[in-house]
Amino acid sequence: MTAFVALIVGVAIGSPDDAEDKTGRERPAPTVTTTPSQASETTRAPEPAATEPAPPRTTVPSTPPPSPEPTAKPGPATSFEGDGQYLVGEDIAAGTYKTAGAADGIIPNCYWARHKDASGEFSSIIANGNIQGQTQVTVRKGEYLEVKGCLPWKKAG
Repeated sequence: MTAFVALIVGVAIGSPDDAEDKTGRERPAPTVTTTPSQASETTRAPEPAATEPAPPRTTVPSTPPPSPEPTAKPGPATSFEGDGQYLVGEDIAAGTYKTAGAADGIIPNCYWARHKDASGEFSSIIANGNIQGQTQVTVRKGEYLEVKGCLPWKKAG
């Protein structure tokens, strides 16, 4: 076995390497010719890769801009429905209102009352009525119109 190992080691030592040809002579180094432009390219630092420009930055305001003012403020309603007490000039416009009558119910009845204030006192009633059919009521700014059990009211004319 020792002889076999020696044989392998001897072959490895005696075999020609890449720098020698098969006859054992040393091969000449390859000739490299460079032109001035090639020489400068090899010594120049590499240029950075081209990058796309960053997208433009947009800023978002922290509060939304104020909405444009309407050209005309909406006024008081010219029609309404439902039971309640309406302030003339604020809740409803002054003028004459009409209704088709009482809403359906066990005992259909439409009650209306003009009041000089919102106290609810009997003494605040200017005029009132209980109706079954169509009717009209004229109200002035500053008065209160109380309605119960009526179909919708619409300003006449």
